[in-house]
Amino acid sequence: MDDYPLLNLFWTMLWFFLWVMWFFLLFKVITDIFRDHSLHGWGKAGWLILVLLVPFIGVFIYVVARGRSMHERDAKQIKENEAAFRSYVQQAAGSGGSADELSKLSALKDKGDITQEEFDRAKARILA
Repeated sequence: MDDYPLLNLFWTMLWFFLWVMWFFLLFKVITDIFRDHSLHGWGKAGWLILVLLVPFIGVFIYVVARGRSMHERDAKQIKENEAAFRSYVQQAAGSGGSADELSKLSALKDKGDITQEEFDRAKARILA
């Protein structure tokens, strides 16, 4: 470790971090090219060729030219995913489903409005 000073270690870590961030940005731009529905065949092919053949300049041009719409597509995707998740949770939870009906039946039985036999029949009907 004596031949590799702490400052060189810092610079190595910095360059490695920038390298990882560069690949993150490159993949983000490539996925955005394919996700954009306003671009069609030749537009997508042109951007992809530019980004892959001249990566630094291509990504820079893409971010400058389409950065705002890139953010809008990200926000739209997040909203769609959140809506799909909420829909799935509501469907899986079964709002107004059997658990709600069983709790109402239990409350009726506790108040004495229905007998144990009526409770058991209704419970079997709900769970069937």
